[in-house]
Amino acid sequence: MAQFLSEEWIEKAKAVRQEYEGKGGAPAHVMKMNLNVKGCPDGIGSYGVLEAHMDTTGGDVEMDQGHMESPDLTVTLPYEVAQAILVDGNPQAGMQAFMAGKIKVQGDMTKLMAMQQGTPDPAAAEIAAKIKEITAD
Repeated sequence: MAQFLSEEWIEKAKAVRQEYEGKGGAPAHVMKMNLNVKGCPDGIGSYGVLEAHMDTTGGDVEMDQGHMESPDLTVTLPYEVAQAILVDGNPQAGMQAFMAGKIKVQGDMTKLMAMQQGTPDPAAAEIAAKIKEITAD
């Protein structure tokens, strides 16, 4: 198990995603999103902020560190909220944090909203379960 968003966790999460590459349905919505995760524990990110991105334009969900040029949107959110959404599979935590002003969105917010309304396929559910398994509490 590894700490959420640590180098070790990112590599393990990439391996899980690669294991399922091409096995699930295409993402319901195509987008390029940059993420700024704030309040990260020591050793994660730079000065407590991890820059990452998600890209679904290739037919699979690709996530990695660093920002992409010309994203559709950029989301800035707290570490705990990112973990609740990405590991615990709790989209309500994201909605509550957004309504409380803890999540900032720049760009095409409709793409983010559309992504949350999609129903995950069985492969996505398996990926989520494996990601949760590799994450230390």
